[in-house]
Amino acid sequence: MRAKTSVARHHRIKRIMKAARGYDQGRHRLYRTAKEAVYKSYVDSLFGRKVKKRDFRALWITRINIALRAAGMTYSQFINRMKKAKIELNRKALSELAISDAKTFIKVIEAVKT
Repeated sequence: MRAKTSVARHHRIKRIMKAARGYDQGRHRLYRTAKEAVYKSYVDSLFGRKVKKRDFRALWITRINIALRAAGMTYSQFINRMKKAKIELNRKALSELAISDAKTFIKVIEAVKT
């Protein structure tokens, strides 16, 4: 007796068509184009997750740099001095300090300067 794939195939098609809801024209109606669009969207979403990390790091660095320039120091000098002083704060935490708690951020800058 041969194996039939009808149930498995229907589930597979249903899953792809459900993922393609909201797409334009044949991309939500036709299985083959829907499948291509859905697979491409998976690739793009993976890429987007990687880009998001880069974007946030760049944002944190920009915020830190702006706060440092107001205090008369550049970002690269600050990071170099932080490494020499063995102060381990990540850029996300430094950016939050620069925005919400300026007094503490200034104390960090003074600790790095000495």
